[in-house]
Amino acid sequence: MVAHVEHPANDPDLVAHEQTYHMFNVLMRWCALHIAAIIVFLTLWFAAGAGFWGGLISGIAVFALGYMLIIRHEEHQPLDPWAGGQ
Repeated sequence: MVAHVEHPANDPDLVAHEQTYHMFNVLMRWCALHIAAIIVFLTLWFAAGAGFWGGLISGIAVFALGYMLIIRHEEHQPLDPWAGGQ
């Protein structure tokens, strides 16, 4: 006898959990990107002798590259994990 299996998208608790996890994941990506840019900036400014402007330009470059590769891709993903396009 085969039991009726409901599609996961019909369970509102599961969808809410997935949306919360997605938003947490996006927040962690933003935090990691900011930390990486700050570390590059401070390391080049104080430890590598590149100076303030060298560190600032490198930090901005790291932030821009990280935004394009990590954040921008995730923003275009649907919040519903069972929707197409992932």
